[in-house]
Amino acid sequence: MSVELIIEGAVAKVVLNRPDKLNALTREMRVQLREHFERLRFDDAVRAILVTGEGRAFCTGADVAAMQRGGLRAERERLMGNSHMFLRVMHAIEKPIVAAVRGPTVGIGWSIALACDLIVASETARFSQIFRRIGLAPDGGAIWFLTRRIGMAKAKELVFTARFVEAQEALSLGLVNEVVPDDELMARAEALVADLASGPTFAFGLAKKLFHMAQAPSYEDFLDMEAFVQPQLDQTDDHREGVAAFKEKRKPNFVGR
Repeated sequence: MSVELIIEGAVAKVVLNRPDKLNALTREMRVQLREHFERLRFDDAVRAILVTGEGRAFCTGADVAAMQRGGLRAERERLMGNSHMFLRVMHAIEKPIVAAVRGPTVGIGWSIALACDLIVASETARFSQIFRRIGLAPDGGAIWFLTRRIGMAKAKELVFTARFVEAQEALSLGLVNEVVPDDELMARAEALVADLASGPTFAFGLAKKLFHMAQAPSYEDFLDMEAFVQPQLDQTDDHREGVAAFKEKRKPNFVGR
C-alpha cells in the first residue's frame, strides 16, 4: 500500500510510502488517504495524528507523468471526488494533526502539510507552489491556506514565481512551527503528537472549529471555487505544453492560452 496507516495507542501515523517517486501522489494514494482519514475521524481511540513521508521527500505533488486529461465535467468531478475529499476530511477531523516534513514538499504535497495543524520541518525541507511550470493554478486549497498564514502579497509571490522556500525562510514566514536537524525530525514530531494525544481531545476539536469559523470564506467554499477554475486550466495549450515539458525534462514554452 502506498499510504500506510499505523496506529499505536492514541496516536495514528499516516505515511506516504512511495519513496522511489518522492511520494508523488497517484489516484490510488488519494483514495487511500481519504479512507484512512475517514476511519481516523470516527475512531475515538485515536486522539492525535502524525502525517509524514517515507524517504527523502514529504511529497512532490501529483504524479505528473500519470496525468490524464478529461473534459471540464470529468475534471471537476475528479477534483471534487478523491482529490479534494481527503483534504476535506483532514480539515474536518476534530483532533490535532502534526506534519513531519523533510525534503521537497511541492504542489498538493504542500497543501497536505498546510492542512495539518502544526508542521515540524527538518533542515532539508523545501517548499514550492510549482503549478506555473505545468500551466495550472494551485490546488488542494493552497491559496486559501497561504493567504491566511502569510497574507495575500507574499502568497501571490510564491504562487507566481513557483520559487522554493527553504526551511528557515518557511519558519520566519510562519509557514512551519519549528525546524530541527534532519536526524531529529521524527523523534521531535513523535514527541509532539504524543503530547497532543494526552491532551483534552474534545477541547482541541472544538477549538479547531472556532479557528475554522474565524476564517471566511470557508475552506469548503474555496475548494468548490477551485473545482470550477482548475478544470478550465486543464484544457489549455499551456497546460499541455507544461506537462509535455515536464515529461521531456525541458523548459516549457508557454503561449498564454
